[in-house]
Amino acid sequence: MKGKDNELFGIRYFFSFLRHALGYLDFSYIFAKSSIFKHINKKGMSAFNQKTKIKHLCVTVFLAVCFIQLQAQIQWRNDRTGVYHETGLMKSWQAEGPDMLWHFDGLGRGYTSVSIDRGQLFVTGETDEIGYLYVLDMDGKLQHKIEYGREFVNSYPGTRNTVIPDEGKLYIVSGLMDLLCYDMQTLDLLWKKNYAQDYGVENTLHGWHGTPLIVGEKLIVAPGGEKHNVVALNKSTGELIWSSEGKGVASGYGSPIFIGDQQTPQAVIMMSEYIYGLDVSNGELIWSFPHVNRWKEHPNTPVYDNNMLFCMSAYDQSIMLRLTDGGRSVEKVWEIKELCHQTGHVMKSGDYIYGCGERMYWHCVDWHTGKVMYSDRALSAGNVIAADGMMYVYSDRGEMALVKPNPQKFDIISKFNITMGTEHHWAHPVIYQGIMYVRHGDSLMAYQLK
Repeated sequence: MKGKDNELFGIRYFFSFLRHALGYLDFSYIFAKSSIFKHINKKGMSAFNQKTKIKHLCVTVFLAVCFIQLQAQIQWRNDRTGVYHETGLMKSWQAEGPDMLWHFDGLGRGYTSVSIDRGQLFVTGETDEIGYLYVLDMDGKLQHKIEYGREFVNSYPGTRNTVIPDEGKLYIVSGLMDLLCYDMQTLDLLWKKNYAQDYGVENTLHGWHGTPLIVGEKLIVAPGGEKHNVVALNKSTGELIWSSEGKGVASGYGSPIFIGDQQTPQAVIMMSEYIYGLDVSNGELIWSFPHVNRWKEHPNTPVYDNNMLFCMSAYDQSIMLRLTDGGRSVEKVWEIKELCHQTGHVMKSGDYIYGCGERMYWHCVDWHTGKVMYSDRALSAGNVIAADGMMYVYSDRGEMALVKPNPQKFDIISKFNITMGTEHHWAHPVIYQGIMYVRHGDSLMAYQLK
């Protein structure tokens, strides 16, 4: 995009973002705190000329929009926890489900969730072996569609990794191990890496899966090579900051998380045969714990809270670890076979975790002891997120259920079926500003939750 086209894009981008951001802004508070309005209240409107009033108003609005912008970023499972910090959402739905505001069709094949930043939706899809990035406004209107390269189509074809937005940039990882950084506004490619070419690794059986982790200026990925097992890149340039050999084992399809409340801030990831933590400042391997299952696959993102780290894997292999010695070591607290699924993840609510097992049961498990509180087959297996004190369960049969966290029973309040879209119901839903975004293959749907 050059010249006038680029200018028009910038104008559309600004007003689209401004329109949605200002809709959620409390101007009464901002006006009360703004020095210009305090002065006007005291001295009257005549105390300032028109230019001064406009200048101060623009500064106020600019700061307000910047505040909203900082709060508006949604990436993989929001902040990797699966908890969306919303309030005022409906506590039950009508029989046919909440109202659908809009839907967008034509995404192609894929399992990626939407990400959100600066008043725009980002999602990827694969068509005829080519991967595309789709940019939609908050009303579901297509703004841009760009090709980013070939995609993985050998096993469960389609895009796998949710786009990561950060400080005006977009990070995309393809199933063929391309890591690409785009300018969010112009969609120009800023830099590109390939895990095979740059780090000497082979692709995984089912295509590359694992979203990058951003900590400060570092973008942390886990290629799984013998030498470049986990690397930190400069997120702006792609230049190598550090490389760790880790334990030299292959990727486990997982996404790392950041733990910042230990003496040594660290990135934690499940690889094919180990779970380990690395010092984010230099890549030093701080601790490791053997963890392997039948196929050496661990796509679920770990869940961390107050020194406790739950790592769910499929094939009867999930484990709770405790970080000790200021995060320098770990110990096993308990392990469980029931709560084991390939990609569904779990939700922590109070002293319990909720999720499904590969035998199609939904379970509630005591966070501290691993005791199974119940097992229920009311829904097929699937994934789970949470918002405003409720869980949202999306089954692989297309059932969307509103579930109240309850250690005594699987408490389904409402449910409806997702009928639009194609192929597998594997993408995790997203909730943002009272709207639930559900991707089902070729289609993206927006449901009103308020």
